[in-house]
Amino acid sequence: MGILTLTSFLGFTLFVAVVAWYATRKTDERTADGYYLGGRSLGAITIAGSLLLTNLSAEQIVGLNGQAFEEGLMVMAWETLAAIAMVFTAIYLLPKYMTTGITTIPEFIEKRFDKQTKALLSILFLFAYGVVLLPTILYSGSLAFSTMFDLPNVLGISSWTVIWICVWAIGIIGMIYAIFGGLKAVAVSDLINAIGLLIGGLLIPIFGLFLIGEGNFGKGLNTLWETNPEKFVMKGAVDSSIPFGTVFTGMMLAQIYYWGTNQSILQRVFGAKSIKEGQKGVLLAAFVKFVIPVIVVVPGIISWHVFDGQLENADQAYPALVAKVLPAGLTGFFAAVLFGAVLSSFNSLLNSSATLFGFDLYKFYFNPKASDMETVRAGKIFGSILGVIAMVIAPFIIFAPDGLFSYIQQSLGSLSVPILAVVMTGVLTKRVPALGAKVVMIGGVLLYLISLLFVEPYFREAAVAAAQAEGITEAARLSVIKAEAYPHYLHVMGMLFVFNILVMLLFGKLRPKKKITVVEHTDVIDITPWKYAFVVGGFITLLVISTYFVFS
Repeated sequence: MGILTLTSFLGFTLFVAVVAWYATRKTDERTADGYYLGGRSLGAITIAGSLLLTNLSAEQIVGLNGQAFEEGLMVMAWETLAAIAMVFTAIYLLPKYMTTGITTIPEFIEKRFDKQTKALLSILFLFAYGVVLLPTILYSGSLAFSTMFDLPNVLGISSWTVIWICVWAIGIIGMIYAIFGGLKAVAVSDLINAIGLLIGGLLIPIFGLFLIGEGNFGKGLNTLWETNPEKFVMKGAVDSSIPFGTVFTGMMLAQIYYWGTNQSILQRVFGAKSIKEGQKGVLLAAFVKFVIPVIVVVPGIISWHVFDGQLENADQAYPALVAKVLPAGLTGFFAAVLFGAVLSSFNSLLNSSATLFGFDLYKFYFNPKASDMETVRAGKIFGSILGVIAMVIAPFIIFAPDGLFSYIQQSLGSLSVPILAVVMTGVLTKRVPALGAKVVMIGGVLLYLISLLFVEPYFREAAVAAAQAEGITEAARLSVIKAEAYPHYLHVMGMLFVFNILVMLLFGKLRPKKKITVVEHTDVIDITPWKYAFVVGGFITLLVISTYFVFS
């Protein structure tokens, strides 16, 4: 790492830290609203920037570009469909949530069901953060820095050791930022880093196309298009990671879960000064999300062309391209932006974890009479413990068989399906009892895990044996196994979601809730919805749909 690279890296990182400190110096973070929701003072632009950077971190950039390296443009469905889920959240769900003045999604569930249901939901969220999301953020960031700067050769140590060092370095810095900074510090730093990431992220495909075109951008784009036509097909093959049919089943459910029920995302919106600002922030982020594939998908296809499809690990596609095409003067800046993105997602999840534990578990199970200061302190301690657990787990993700992004989605499926079923049933019905929600949250997780860990391997082994008996070649055998052995995990998510909903409705029929909850409106913020939300949301939805017609 040269002097210029190191200087630009440290300079931008310090700049973000100073601005975040200056913006939050007057916020009283000894109170729950101050620490967890930034004093409910966030505007639309800050919310949008924080949402984008919480989502658009190294695990997203590295993981999706890795999938695009192997499979092409179809993986952009994860990004474009997110915009539709965000529109649904802004128009329909936010008014339901924010008129009650809640701090967490489990708090909303408590109002609809009971305290035990709230506690169980909080535990599921924390398990998802500690075992899946936090470790993948640390691992992907470490892999990116290791590959971009060729750290194993520079330091003269093994790749495995470098990953461990990077994981703990990022984790410790992120913990300090999140635990002691509160939500407003996270959100402000997110906004700055989001701007930097959009600029730096757009530069990578531009420089990549200049490289392919030998200095001519248009020639590079034309060459990439003509020499890799299979990478620009939007209809996913049956044996791909995203068969086209999954767009209408589990993929959309995963998006609604992430943007409509996920505490780490919605906490930014709950910190809005009004529902109008919250809706504007989500819709602005949805509009920007429409162009994000240029950052998280196109570089993977460029990397396929530049490296002739020959990389040791598909998840190295993006950092390897960055190392090859980015001028030395910009490498430090981009590394600082990527570092900020990793920290953003990591400390956002830690802050949400502290919120969930302090607000929903500590005051319920451990100290019902806890003051705001005691609740915040307990949340900080728990966040620190969860961060350490994530740092221990993170390096082992290198052994995930289907790549980083598939690991995230498959692992989260066990939690996202029952959580989404409970929240949506809570929003849409009045008579479903708490018992139905509890059965689904426990049973839904177990059913998905049984499917993923036992049923699918059984069918896969049977398909392997049948293919071997028929003498099918290795490549064809793998294709047959993927296509025919067992339904795709996204289809499984869709089927289990419907099953969970039916179970809860059955409980509502057999043992209906006797006392209907009356929602009390809050006077903490202005709860008047944005009058243009529906029009803007409709425009964004049409943009997304048009994309599929263009590329199909």
